[in-house]
Amino acid sequence: MANLHSIGKCFPLCFAFAISTASYSECAFSQQTADSQWAPTVTKPEFPQGNGPRILVDAAHGNFHTIDRRFAAFGDLLKRDGYRVQSADVEVTAELLDQVAVFVISNAIYGGSDAEWKLPTPPAFSSEEIDVIVDWVENGGSLLLIADHMPFPGASADLANEFGIIFLNGFAKRSVKGGGALSFTRSSGSLADHAVTRGRSESEMIESVTSFTGQAFRFVGAVQPLMHMPDDWVVLLPVEASVFDQSTPAVSARGLIQGGVLRFGSGRVAVFGEAAMFTAQTHVRDGVVRKTGMNHPAATENAQFVLNLMHWLTGLLND
Repeated sequence: MANLHSIGKCFPLCFAFAISTASYSECAFSQQTADSQWAPTVTKPEFPQGNGPRILVDAAHGNFHTIDRRFAAFGDLLKRDGYRVQSADVEVTAELLDQVAVFVISNAIYGGSDAEWKLPTPPAFSSEEIDVIVDWVENGGSLLLIADHMPFPGASADLANEFGIIFLNGFAKRSVKGGGALSFTRSSGSLADHAVTRGRSESEMIESVTSFTGQAFRFVGAVQPLMHMPDDWVVLLPVEASVFDQSTPAVSARGLIQGGVLRFGSGRVAVFGEAAMFTAQTHVRDGVVRKTGMNHPAATENAQFVLNLMHWLTGLLND
């Protein structure tokens, strides 16, 4: 079983857990922001500065995470490894993806900051955009698709389905009140042995990766799991994001994963159900500044995991 750490994840709305007649406010409208004090370290960059493969990060679909804000640490880390990281604030077309090595989508949501975080969740991508992405991957492109807790899984579900991923539009938690940071470890078997977790040398070997709530998902076909959910967790499926009570539907997390990769035609796909693990953020709760992501004390190997993953997506690592 994965190791658990009691640290919560906050979002730009109040978490009201309705339990009988009582309620529990976890976040009190705290706001995630990029941690300006955290700087990634890459001791041996893979490419000369600015000469590596081009990484394009989506910013055109209401994304909660973009490289100029909450996903800044992700972009900074890759730039220090020599990758060329750019933002894209236009619809997805074949011309846009031409000459792109990896297309990154993190927490797309229809309507952006004006989105209503309750059911039903409209798709963030048009059917034409999905067709373009699928064709591009099939012909050699690489996609990193990240969809956190509800409503993000619902917004990207149609795209995920094309690759054999069945998102659950909910919250992966230990219980209604429980949850928080979850460490997937090699020793427990919750972190799979794969090229991404082995790296290319002992210094790149990953023993533990930590995520922060998110969702969990099913998969079919050629998906290779990386992060197996603990059997005693659940995925809560509320009508409104973060509002739970004793009648909130839930499914067991047994057999579900929070991260996996697959070959698709000539291309590669990586899918994750949690976004903070790829960045470094802070939020204030009860007057205390709290860290979430690569800056968290339990996430010391997350940065190397991100580098290994990008090395796999750009063909430097093979299964």
